[in-house]
Amino acid sequence: MKILHVITSLRTGGAEKLMVDLLPRMQREGHQVDLCVFDGVRTPFYEELEHYGVKIIPLGNSVYSPLHVFRLIPLLQQYDVVHAHNTACQYGVAFASLFASCRKFTTEHNTKNRRRSVLWKMVDRWMYGRYDGIVCISELTRQNLLRHVGERMCQRCVVIYNGIDLSRFEAVAPKDVAAESRKVVLMVSAFREQKDQKTLIKAMGLLSDDYVLLLAGAGEETLMEDCRDLVEHLSLSSRVQFLGIRTDVPQLLQEADVVVLSSHYEGLSLSSLEGMASGRPFIASDVEGLCDIVGGYGVLFPHEDEHALAESIKHVCEDKVYAAQVAERCQQRARMFDINVMVRNYLSLYESGV
Repeated sequence: MKILHVITSLRTGGAEKLMVDLLPRMQREGHQVDLCVFDGVRTPFYEELEHYGVKIIPLGNSVYSPLHVFRLIPLLQQYDVVHAHNTACQYGVAFASLFASCRKFTTEHNTKNRRRSVLWKMVDRWMYGRYDGIVCISELTRQNLLRHVGERMCQRCVVIYNGIDLSRFEAVAPKDVAAESRKVVLMVSAFREQKDQKTLIKAMGLLSDDYVLLLAGAGEETLMEDCRDLVEHLSLSSRVQFLGIRTDVPQLLQEADVVVLSSHYEGLSLSSLEGMASGRPFIASDVEGLCDIVGGYGVLFPHEDEHALAESIKHVCEDKVYAAQVAERCQQRARMFDINVMVRNYLSLYESGV
């Protein structure tokens, strides 16, 4: 098959990381798999895909240009299957498909978004109706989408869980805890509206000076500046580091004593699965998209409760037996989300439909 995935950019985030994991493996199954990006800025993810031999087709340097629709029309006609990710691409492909014939799929990456309102309902029904299949990354994501667009879309929706390459995390040497006096807290996440780095920063202010926080990821500059201002306000500059985008996440995870994902909501977070696979205790917000994945395995704390988060971090860092039990349960959970299963499910969808 000739397959084209379409995404807004390759800056940072779960959908972008999915392209890096998914597309090269589809190629190894014997398919031609290319990637179209609305904003063609070069990033580590961009270069990693090029290294794997994935052809990248940039449409410009803007996510929301209406000209992308016209640029997509001749492109769609060259492929058997087109798969759109993110809102701008979902709409761009839907409009372009009025003038180009191909099989079309899209992935719903979150349990909620800003379009879940009465005003958007009819427009979204039309847009999703243009697709032959809608991949939802969890059952909760599917249920919430159907509440928005109506049960008549039920037959088009299929749940395919995100997956990770477990071998990348199990092959990394464990941390030499005896050689470290400081306690390292790590969060790997883009700075976006759905994330909640601020609660984690506030929790650091409640912990002793031997706790340090590493924040890996980039994103919206205003949100990053807000977090930097909060760090300065709480006098935490010596204990909080902003690492930017990192391509060595498995190694970075092994430097941590505890991995945290503080969020307002999630779909099925790849960074949560990677954190759970790392062999470190994993702590997450008790919110949609995390409670059903982490609950019973890792540690959940109430949404936006920095005091509870600080206590959870302290518990796993000071009680080594408890930390080892949590880490083992997390690894067991992560093994349920093997990336090879995800790849097979995507290709099966393309070949047979929903």
